[in-house]
Amino acid sequence: MEKIIQQHIEEHLSVAKQLVSLQPSIKTIAEIMIDALSQHKTIFWCGNGGSASDSQHLAGELIGRFVGDRKPLKSIALNADSAVMTCIVNDYGYEHIFSRQVEGLGSKGDVLIGITTSGNSQNVLNAYQTANEIGMKTIGLLGKGGGKAASLVQQSIIVPSNTTARIQEMHILIGHILCDLIEEGLHLKA
Repeated sequence: MEKIIQQHIEEHLSVAKQLVSLQPSIKTIAEIMIDALSQHKTIFWCGNGGSASDSQHLAGELIGRFVGDRKPLKSIALNADSAVMTCIVNDYGYEHIFSRQVEGLGSKGDVLIGITTSGNSQNVLNAYQTANEIGMKTIGLLGKGGGKAASLVQQSIIVPSNTTARIQEMHILIGHILCDLIEEGLHLKA
């Protein structure tokens, strides 16, 4: 048991240390989000499985709060409304679960952040395509080399790992850093 525990911790730390080289990308994405929020635009999030949970978590950090008490920021997780999701899946198919919502809710200047460890989730890829057509900013929190998503997004952070658990751990760390940078950038820290 101890060997497995140590292996996970060492792998986590190794991947986390590599994020230092991604600081310019993290800063650029934070600036895009700060600019959109300062113009009263919306940050949309989407993902599947653990990435869906991360989407809801990070949307909550923005609409609620991250560090101190502040006004809510416009942020929505597209995987949070079960009635909308099941309607779209039933009528159009799972691959349209996010793109249909982006088409209905998104506007030029809004931001779509898709979280996908493989970069190949078809419903996230379709959401990127729709967002690009609308004139939204598209961002990928990716892993495993970025997959097909890397060529569809305007900005991405590709976690340098092929292990899903490590990628997810880094995505939430990056998400928390973005939330902190947003609160600082919008001068919202208490």
